[in-house]
Amino acid sequence: MKLLKKIILIVAAALVVLIPLGITFAVGWRPFIGPRVRPVTDRKFEATPARLERGTYLVNGVNGCFFCHSERDPDLPGNPPKAGRAGAGALLGKDPQLGDIVAPNITPDKETGIGNWTDDEIARAIREGIARDGRALFPIMPYENFRHLSDEDLASVVVYLRSLPAIHNPMDRMDVPFPVSRLILGVPEPVTEPVHDPDMSTPLARGTHLVTLASCANCHTPQDSQGQALTNLAFAGGFILTSPWGKRLASLNLTPDPSGIPYYDEATFIKTIRTGQIGARKLDPEMPWGIYGNMNDDDLKAVWAFLHNLKPVEHHVDNTVEPTMCPLCGSSHGLGKTNKK
Repeated sequence: MKLLKKIILIVAAALVVLIPLGITFAVGWRPFIGPRVRPVTDRKFEATPARLERGTYLVNGVNGCFFCHSERDPDLPGNPPKAGRAGAGALLGKDPQLGDIVAPNITPDKETGIGNWTDDEIARAIREGIARDGRALFPIMPYENFRHLSDEDLASVVVYLRSLPAIHNPMDRMDVPFPVSRLILGVPEPVTEPVHDPDMSTPLARGTHLVTLASCANCHTPQDSQGQALTNLAFAGGFILTSPWGKRLASLNLTPDPSGIPYYDEATFIKTIRTGQIGARKLDPEMPWGIYGNMNDDDLKAVWAFLHNLKPVEHHVDNTVEPTMCPLCGSSHGLGKTNKK
């Protein structure tokens, strides 16, 4: 009997040590104690013509905010926001595990948008993934990328959003189901130090920054079953996208490998982004060329410099043929079975 009690005490002591260690190294403690949140400040961003111009460019071009936060018109090339609905929010689709995926109203409407938010509450949501009420935003909102916005660019985005016409559009809040609702609590990270202008001294450095803000890797790098990017397939395509109308397709390989886009040059890339067409083939509007085409030539040339310098990765993806399971990325897409792990 004494031996049994001793064994039970040893096992209990071991569990006391091992369970916290397991949580620490597996998912961390944020799912249990909540996201990292910094208090909002009273900072306000002065609305200047320069900020309004820069914010207009970032929101409508580089950051692509309206691609998600607007109902899109399927009858127009590139599926732009419906007239008079830019920023009013949209139901992006339904997911078996996540339910309704909602991009909320980001116009200054006081009842259904962000009209009652302070400048710093908006800034915190954009760069840190924390809503006004302190909850963690679902990271389909790419705040992990937007945290690289400089303080001045962030101010410009907020100034521009403040300038939008207020659109009254009641929407249900995205209700992320358990356990995902707990797991995402570890994603937000407070920004507590100044974020200065990035290195833009070379086209490659500039392109690296722009590709981050445009969240190109979020779609063009496949993920594992836990939602983690497969870094060995960086920019090699295969991530499965579903349009608001239920169409399913895979992102394409952007690397210079023969299975990617080795035949592109700078002029071809810019023309493709501007027109949404490469040769006789039209890009699907789930690739938001209609938004990125608003970027100026210098920025598009810098993006091309980044893509042109990517490591070639062999990964065959083709949306014109029947999807098959790909052993390389774990998704089902055209030419999937032709890839070797």
